[in-house]
Amino acid sequence: MATLKINQLTKRFGRHTILDNLDFTIEANKIYGLLGRNGAGKSTLLNIINNRNFPTDGEVLLDDASINNNSAALQQLYLMSETNMYPKRTRVSDMFRLADDGYGQFNFALAHRLTKAFDVQEKAHLSNLSTGLTTIAKLITALCVNADFIFLDEPTLGLDAGHRELFYRELLKTYEERPRTFVLSTHLISEVQPLVEHVWILDDHQFICNENVDDLLANAYAISGPAELVDEYTTELKVLDHQTIGNIKTVYVVQPLDETKVIPDRVKIEHIDLQKAFMALTNGEEN
Repeated sequence: MATLKINQLTKRFGRHTILDNLDFTIEANKIYGLLGRNGAGKSTLLNIINNRNFPTDGEVLLDDASINNNSAALQQLYLMSETNMYPKRTRVSDMFRLADDGYGQFNFALAHRLTKAFDVQEKAHLSNLSTGLTTIAKLITALCVNADFIFLDEPTLGLDAGHRELFYRELLKTYEERPRTFVLSTHLISEVQPLVEHVWILDDHQFICNENVDDLLANAYAISGPAELVDEYTTELKVLDHQTIGNIKTVYVVQPLDETKVIPDRVKIEHIDLQKAFMALTNGEEN
């Protein structure tokens, strides 16, 4: 199966560094989450991987061949983003036809089923659709296109809760029916946690996390109790963030705990979810 390798990738705009020497691999048939605060460089990274932008240094390889000016490689990659790449009078049905022209073997049967499920008219012009319906049309195209690597940049922009839930279900269904790689870049972290297997977190131009979600969350904790006892227990830990209400303190750590260390009776330790782990890793400061 094909593998994407990103080697020593750096992107600068003038004197500003956006991405700094990133090294990572995107494997076949996995669902990834790309997380980061606004302006962290997520969209820039996805555009570079899909040859819509170019790195200052480094390279993107598909099975050891550069994707730059490589039409065979680029036909295996598909990026859905906020950017409108279509002429003003493009119809929804035209999007499907263009995807079939560019990639071949577009899944029209699935597209027709999804337009009915999402109540999108295939004859409608994109310029007449709301932001949410335009997003849905783009998502349907992405789920039906014949590519091995699907990149979704803020895929639920403008969608209500019901449509977001329907999209997540349909993504998993099509993934099971035809395994391929999905990369989701989103700020709705708690919603995509059940989907993603591996997560990258961008902060300060680099990855501060490149890990399987289960492994990350196995070592992500909230430790709470009387402030004095919490401070005593966590004195040797890297505290990423903390909250204090009265005398009750909660600290957040993402690292293995010493199983031999005695936990004070009034101190409680709980696992946290991906959203809270992300906030701790990107908000907190080392204690």
